[in-house]
Amino acid sequence: SSDVCSSDLLGQQLLIDNRGGAGGALGAELAAKAPADGYTIMATTSGVIAVNPSLYQKLAYDPRRDFVPVAVIATLPNMLVVNLDLPAKTVPELIELLRKNPGKYSYASAGNGTTLHLSGELFKTMAKVDMIHVPYRGAAPAMQDLLAGQVHMIFDNIPGALAQSRPGKVRALGVTSKERTPVVPDVPAIAETLPGFDINSWTTLTGPAKLPPEIVARLSELSRKALESDDLKAKFFDLAATAIWRSQADTLAYRESEEKRLAVIIKASGARVD
Repeated sequence: SSDVCSSDLLGQQLLIDNRGGAGGALGAELAAKAPADGYTIMATTSGVIAVNPSLYQKLAYDPRRDFVPVAVIATLPNMLVVNLDLPAKTVPELIELLRKNPGKYSYASAGNGTTLHLSGELFKTMAKVDMIHVPYRGAAPAMQDLLAGQVHMIFDNIPGALAQSRPGKVRALGVTSKERTPVVPDVPAIAETLPGFDINSWTTLTGPAKLPPEIVARLSELSRKALESDDLKAKFFDLAATAIWRSQADTLAYRESEEKRLAVIIKASGARVD
């Protein structure tokens, strides 16, 4: 977001360069090679710096070697929604249904290795259920097949899930954060049924590895000040995200712990990208 470290705080104009592709790996490779002068920083998701290292056979960057963390600025949980024909109206009812019918029901995701996929794999492990993963190239076609009854459930980003659950086209059962999210406070956290269940996408600021410590500290502090803005908090809320701030040290520790935790889920799922 151009408002994360606003032009007013920095005293100069910001240019946003959106680089998608390969799960964010293309943009990360470019950012890793940028001059370490503080003029190029990367705003990215947990997938790029905590998931991709375990998912990709070959990766043109190493989050530990090529980047220095600046701050975590937001977190975004996913939501479990089911087809209306599925005879389960709560997470406990869904678990009971899946245990009685191993391998019968399927869940969709936006692709292998996404936090949507990993949410499903964590659910399978913690609930001790067997369901089939059906990966799609994006959340939109996955949702279309859910509406058509081709798959039975999906772990989706909250905005996409709400667009279908609010009109009553699908049924929302739970969110993947360890507590309920203020965006949809009436939807239970899956952790209320499966204690310890917690998987989110989070947004972080990073810089090239050789970025001087004083510049890292300044950018981190500026991001903290930016997140005091009610307007910025509201923009994150509109995206179903919660604005938070983690210091540089906390961001480093959090990234490392999340990479280790998610690597276990990825290995159990068998997901790999060549």
